Amino acid sequence: MLARTVSCYQSRITNFQSRTMTDTIFGKIIRREIPATIVYEDDEVLGFQDIAPQAPVHVLFIPKQHAIPTLDDVPPEQALLVGQLAIAAAAYARAQGLAQDGYRIVMNCREHAGQTVFHIHLHLLAGAPLGRFGTP
Repeated sequence: MLARTVSCYQSRITNFQSRTMTDTIFGKIIRREIPATIVYEDDEVLGFQDIAPQAPVHVLFIPKQHAIPTLDDVPPEQALLVGQLAIAAAAYARAQGLAQDGYRIVMNCREHAGQTVFHIHLHLLAGAPLGRFGTP
């Protein structure tokens, strides 16, 4: 059963990778084809300011090498990727002095959750009290 599930993931990722890195706005930002205010970068992750911020600080963190559309599409062998996004966001929050007052990290999965770019990414929101979470 696990082998069949992994095979299914691999097939979905392969099909997605063949079109996504060139198709999404995030792929263009990674390749520096369109401008973005980049605030964090390491070997695996790129962080840049959201163009429609929902808080005083709103930064998106994306994987640079992996074109995975949603959290549901992350194959088991690439699970570390999700952790790398979270670690990058936390490092940025500490470096910017946001950690003491607090920050929120969010990953939307599909349209009903608010995902609009189908290249896995994490939102960091901070800079003001954010209030309760989870009510539409």
